[in-house]
Amino acid sequence: MRFLARKRRPSPVEPRKNQWKDPQGERAGREAHLGKTARRKALTRWIGVVLGTVLVAGVIMMSVKYAGPALQALLEIKTITIEGGHHIDRQKVLDLAKVKSGTGLHDIVTSVIKGQVESHPWVKESEVTRVLFHELRISLVERKPAAVIRADSQNFLTDAEGHVLTRLGQTDDDALPLVTGINSKGLLEEAESVRQVIASGIELAHLVGQTFEGRLQVNAENPSNLIALVQGVRFQFGEATVGEQWERFRRVKPTLKTLNFDGRGRGANEVDLRYENRIVVREGG
Repeated sequence: MRFLARKRRPSPVEPRKNQWKDPQGERAGREAHLGKTARRKALTRWIGVVLGTVLVAGVIMMSVKYAGPALQALLEIKTITIEGGHHIDRQKVLDLAKVKSGTGLHDIVTSVIKGQVESHPWVKESEVTRVLFHELRISLVERKPAAVIRADSQNFLTDAEGHVLTRLGQTDDDALPLVTGINSKGLLEEAESVRQVIASGIELAHLVGQTFEGRLQVNAENPSNLIALVQGVRFQFGEATVGEQWERFRRVKPTLKTLNFDGRGRGANEVDLRYENRIVVREGG
């Protein structure tokens, strides 16, 4: 019984353990751990991007190396079509376009070819089009001859805007009006003032041609006093627009009984339209 009643020996006293935890320290630790994890992930992503870029570049280089010849053969220009050319021949257009043999459609810069073709005086506008798979099409809008310009004893062909199309030399074209008194240097340099004078002379020829038949000659030596000769009668125009002055003449023409357009100079042979409110008719001697 004494054995049963013996008391249990108490446990030895151990030093007290400190169970208190610092919340800020734990938070700082977690943040440091998260920072390291984020840096590792960022480094992994960066390495992946670099490796992916290198891989894609390699694939592209291999594709260009082996697919280039196939693409060149697929898009090689075999036909060049020229549309709208009448005064300029096909070979001249090809020389201006400068498309080398074996060139692919994908290598063509249409704006460059357009500029080269439009450098020709006969070409007003052009359009360059790629047509799959082997055709390059060049469409032209040519300038139209509108007058013969006589300058320094030579004849030049121009359009309605005064652009020189070609040098005729001593050759003439009776189907077009003749404009004289033009400075050849300004004509060849296409000076704006010279082009305006030529355009006025051509406009005058168009207006007179609606009323009278025959070739019109315009002396444009003095731009503010254009002189037109048709069927033996000379017309003098002032600084006002030629359209207004000619319309004024057309209104009074039925009353000019002495005006004779026989080309022989009989009767009145000069009509002066330079005055705003009147028309002066002078008889030839």
